[in-house]
Amino acid sequence: MKLQNRIEILIKLKEYLLANSDEWQLVKKTASIHNGWFTSEFIDLSINNIIERYLSKYELLKWVIDYPITDPPSPKNVGIVMAGNIPMVGFHDFLAVFISGHHQTIKLSDKDNQLLKHLVLKMYYWDSEIKQSIQFASLLKGCDAYIATGSNNSARYFEQYFSKYPSIIRKNRTSIAILDGTETNEILEKLSDDIHVFFGLGCRNVTKIYVPEEYDFLPLIQSFHRYKYFADHHKYKNNYDYNLSIQLMNNRYYMTNESTLLVENDSIFSPISQLNYGFYKNKETVLENLKNHQEIQCIVGLDIPFGKAQQPRLSDYADGIDTMKFLINL
Repeated sequence: MKLQNRIEILIKLKEYLLANSDEWQLVKKTASIHNGWFTSEFIDLSINNIIERYLSKYELLKWVIDYPITDPPSPKNVGIVMAGNIPMVGFHDFLAVFISGHHQTIKLSDKDNQLLKHLVLKMYYWDSEIKQSIQFASLLKGCDAYIATGSNNSARYFEQYFSKYPSIIRKNRTSIAILDGTETNEILEKLSDDIHVFFGLGCRNVTKIYVPEEYDFLPLIQSFHRYKYFADHHKYKNNYDYNLSIQLMNNRYYMTNESTLLVENDSIFSPISQLNYGFYKNKETVLENLKNHQEIQCIVGLDIPFGKAQQPRLSDYADGIDTMKFLINL
C-alpha cells in the first residue's frame, strides 16, 4: 500500500469516527463498562482529540512532509506494547507505524482492548491488504523492532527482553506547572483541565505545581469546582477517601474542595485525586533544577499552553523521542 493510500484510509477512519454509528457507540459503551475509568465523556474526548489532531488531512500531510517516507520494499515488523491508562493512548504509535509503511503487531492492554481493535477491523473491511500489515497478539515474539510503554518496573523487563532489537522503551512520566500568582481565572480553569482530564491518569496530566511563597490558593481551588462531580465516581471517590485518610492519620496539613486534595509534597508524582505543590523563591532556580529531570513529560505554561496538556499534536512525541525518525531509520 502506497503512502497516499494509507492517508486515504486514515481519512476514511476519521469519517467513520465522526459518523458515530450505532455500532461504534456500542463499542464505546462496552469499553466503558469494561474499564470504570473510561467514562463516556473521556472516551469521546480522546476520540475527538484523535479526529482533530491526528486524522486531519492537512495535519497528516504537514507531518509526513518533514520525513523522507518511502514505501519500504521489505517492511519491518514493529511490536507495540500499548498502555491502558487513558482511552486509545497508544493510537499515536499505531498511526506512526502505519504511516511509515512498516508492519505492526500490537499487544493491547487488558484495560483498553476493544476500541482500537474495532477500528482496525474496520480498516480490514475497507482494504483487505491491511490484514498483512496490522495484527494483534497477546505475546510479542519475532518482531524486528519494538515500541513499549509501561511503568518503571515493566520498562526494566522490556529493556532486558528487547535488548537485542531497536526499541523505544517508555517509563513513568508526569507533567508539572509553575505558577507566579498572576494567573487569571480563565488560566486557572484551563490548568484545572490539565490536572483533572482523564482523572489525571495520563503522563501529560499535571500532578505537581510550584507556587511562590504566600501564594493564594483560593482561586485555584475554586477552579477545581467544575470537577467536583468526580466525587460521585466510585473508583475516584475510593482514592480520594484513602488519600484523605492518609493526611488525617499523619496529621498533615491539606486543602480540599471535597473532591481534589492539595498537599505539599516533594514528589512530582501524586496519587489519583491529589495534587502536590511546592513553594519557590526564584522561578529560574526551579527551572534550572528541573531542566534535566527525566520523569517530566512537559511543563504546562512553558512547553505548552495551559489547557492543552492532553491535546498533543502529531509532532508532540512521548518522552521527546521522535518515533517517526526511529521508524524510518530501521
